[in-house]
Amino acid sequence: MSGAPEMAVRVRGLTKVYGAGAMQVTALRGVDLDVEAGSLAMIVGPSGCGKTTLISVVAGILGPTAGTCEVLGSRPAAMDDLACTAWRARNVGFVFQQFNLLPTLTAAENAAVPLMILGWEWRDAVAEARAALGRLGLGERTEALPSELSGGQQQRVAIARALVHRPRLVVCDEPTSALDHHTGQRVMELFREVADRHDLTLVVVTHDARIFRFADRIARMDDGRVVETLTPDQAEREFDAAGASAPIHPHDH
Repeated sequence: MSGAPEMAVRVRGLTKVYGAGAMQVTALRGVDLDVEAGSLAMIVGPSGCGKTTLISVVAGILGPTAGTCEVLGSRPAAMDDLACTAWRARNVGFVFQQFNLLPTLTAAENAAVPLMILGWEWRDAVAEARAALGRLGLGERTEALPSELSGGQQQRVAIARALVHRPRLVVCDEPTSALDHHTGQRVMELFREVADRHDLTLVVVTHDARIFRFADRIARMDDGRVVETLTPDQAEREFDAAGASAPIHPHDH
């Protein structure tokens, strides 16, 4: 249809099974999901419902057992390992729950890693990473080691690393779980600004109801399926109405 929005992610009938026989576990049970290009989508739901498995398939880290997953016009599962790795290095950025910074590298060197993977010269990669850190308010901490940074500063280094190679898609797994409220809000403001400015698509897995307002759409998962898609207002009303028993869970401690 003319004028239909472009989809960065289109998932249909996605199934993922781990193991076999008595050890078999079905993590995804026929997931359908669309994420519009340039939007910030959140995936919420109880622990163990398949959120991390879903974003791992979207990012091309895992292959599905059945169904289709089209991302940025490509199907990562149809590529061989080398081609998929190259596609992921060019197009996808990652923000991990535990930051995954290398302890012996400075903030700038950590943020430069994706550029090194793409073949940049070390000096140029670190200079570009310093500029990315500066845009995130860490211009004076580029030579600090991770152990010398606060949790919020480490998370911003992780964000710089995810954005430095200018990917079209960024996948975030619980990006605010280790942060206090103020820092978590600031991190999401940065994501929102980047998505709007660079037409970047973000897919964020979260348990944190305090950041729902930053999303364009929120997909709620349960038992390996997307059971509904909500606006931020709808998600907040559902959470407020149900309280502690809400199907969208607040931050787990």
